[in-house]
Amino acid sequence: MAGTGLVAGEVVVDALPYFDQGYEAPGVREAAAALVEEETRRYRPTKNYLSYLAAPDYSAFETDIMRNEFERLAARQPIELLSMKRNLVHMIEHAQKELQKLRKHIQDLNWQRKNMQLTAGSKLREMESNWVSLVSKNYEIERTIVQLENEVFQMKQQHGEANKENIRQDF
Repeated sequence: MAGTGLVAGEVVVDALPYFDQGYEAPGVREAAAALVEEETRRYRPTKNYLSYLAAPDYSAFETDIMRNEFERLAARQPIELLSMKRNLVHMIEHAQKELQKLRKHIQDLNWQRKNMQLTAGSKLREMESNWVSLVSKNYEIERTIVQLENEVFQMKQQHGEANKENIRQDF
């Protein structure tokens, strides 16, 4: 350790206790104890060796639960045992909330289905009305065709009779 600039009487701690070997050698334990004894004679702590530090704020990280627990301890009240009833009430409340969510989801689905069915029903009524209208037009067209065919037939008969008379007159 030459050249380290040590002042007389200073001791440099240069140890890696988890790595270094030889601590169990004879006389090492006694030498360490002597060094500790010398240090405690030289060091005379004051009444409050932390006086230069600010007073600690122990409540800085306290939560409401911790504060309540500290108050319970200060009042020397016993710890509240785990209440199965309270736990059951909590479970029931949670289940009711989940049930409420599920009911809302079911209601939303039913509203969606209703709206889809009403839209489809309206379109179906419109298409049915259109179909009835087209069938009625086809019926009218067919009736008109039959009427025209009858008129054509009658005209042919009338022209045929007239032609027969003309042919008879020619003979």
